[in-house]
Amino acid sequence: MPLFAATVSNYVIASFVGYLVLMLAIGAFFSGKMNDLGDYYLGGRKMNKWVVALSAQASDMSGWLLMGLPGAVYLSGFSEAWIGIGLGVGTYLNWKIVAQRLRKYSQVCGDSITIPDFLSNRFRDKTGASRMVAAVIILVFFLFYTASGFVSAAKLFNTMFDMEYSTALWIGAAVVVSYTLLGGYMAVCWTDFIQGSLMFAAIVIVPACVVAAAGGFSATVDQLNAVNPYLQNLFTSASTGKAMGVVGLVSCLAWGLGYFGMPHILVRFMSIDNPAEVKGSRRIAMAWVFISLAAAVVIGLVGHLFLAQHPGVALDDPEKVFMVMINTIFAGGAVSKLFAGILLSAIMAAIMSTADSQLLVSASAFTNDLYKKVLRKNASNRELVLVSRLAVAAVAVIAAIMASNTESEFFKVVMKMVSFAWGGFGAAFGPVILLALFWRRTNLAGAVSGMVVGAVTCFVWKFVLAPAYADGNPLFGVYELAPGFLLSLLTIVAVSLLTKAPSKEILDEFDRVDALADPYVRG
Repeated sequence: MPLFAATVSNYVIASFVGYLVLMLAIGAFFSGKMNDLGDYYLGGRKMNKWVVALSAQASDMSGWLLMGLPGAVYLSGFSEAWIGIGLGVGTYLNWKIVAQRLRKYSQVCGDSITIPDFLSNRFRDKTGASRMVAAVIILVFFLFYTASGFVSAAKLFNTMFDMEYSTALWIGAAVVVSYTLLGGYMAVCWTDFIQGSLMFAAIVIVPACVVAAAGGFSATVDQLNAVNPYLQNLFTSASTGKAMGVVGLVSCLAWGLGYFGMPHILVRFMSIDNPAEVKGSRRIAMAWVFISLAAAVVIGLVGHLFLAQHPGVALDDPEKVFMVMINTIFAGGAVSKLFAGILLSAIMAAIMSTADSQLLVSASAFTNDLYKKVLRKNASNRELVLVSRLAVAAVAVIAAIMASNTESEFFKVVMKMVSFAWGGFGAAFGPVILLALFWRRTNLAGAVSGMVVGAVTCFVWKFVLAPAYADGNPLFGVYELAPGFLLSLLTIVAVSLLTKAPSKEILDEFDRVDALADPYVRG
């Protein structure tokens, strides 16, 4: 039963539609500013630190930030905040350790414009194995990730406008695809910058209103304790009253490992105008992440308090708690409803800011790393940009078909799909990116073996081992990213040491990049 059908006003619709039109206009503006694939995928490496920082974090968080995490905290309380802690640490380490070195290495190493491109150039892969494996992994896991964004969009439109689920799903997909097709990377980054700012405002304003209505911070804490004494316990689940075990804690913190392998985040590092600006971008990004994650946790917590204060308000899905709060708080006059539409647009912003990046990286993996290198080596830039746009549309259609499977519990819950895709990327690419950047002895055989082991481990652990053995052995209940990352790392090291060492050309290039690294990165 849609929650907003009886109360949606023309003001809410007008502000929401206005936001979508603005995003499309930005895409149209940048459509004439692309000369080649480097412009389409990296913006010509001309993005400033503010745009890179907010774009990286907005594309990172997706609808998960405003729907998945608040929903998880609403169900289990503050114990779910460990996910946010893991993500915060992972974000910092990714910016601190990886960002600047990847920016420099990717340019020195054949001016690489995609992650498969970088790996192929880094290991002088004449066989194409690393490029093919990386491209396939990107296409597979981004289908799940993009599908999660479309499910979020469908829930938003269905809840707001009393729209049939499948219709809402395809409309949301169409909007994201439209401006991604138009403007490529520059459009995606600039829309992400706007969307990241909007997400930040919404996620701070709404819980602040609830806390203020409750009488302040102290009063909120007391009232939450009255609702459920475990809601604010960092080590006890509010839904079961049981202490959080080691497996649960490791699973939550392991989310931070995923950052090292996220292609749509890593490509932001590669696009920054000046490597020296990475430090400034990191500070901007960390401020955004810390405040946003904390606010998302607070939304999940005070959701209980909010519903207790408004007994007439229904909640049929914990992942919709943020929407319910906005609609109820800003249900007053014209200005209030207009503002509600703007805040609700932040949910769409979270969805679009990630889905557009995923579509673009998926298209780059197909076009640059499969089509150009395998199928049409002599294709012109015009042809490649056209193929890339067709790939965006194709990936979106497949992801939307997956998301329309409402019979599956897996495809109905945003958090489940995001968790699996995040784990797959982290396990497949995280270890190989770290070792490719910082270990001279890493070779092609090790890199390819590690990617395959990481990706396969996630599938097997998630869909075979965990369902069969987790009830009897809690170890198999651990988040698949943890074993996938560990096995991939060990595989790369073992295979690299057991096979031929890298050539002198590769080692010399590694040393040259190492000499370029700034002291604050190396130390």
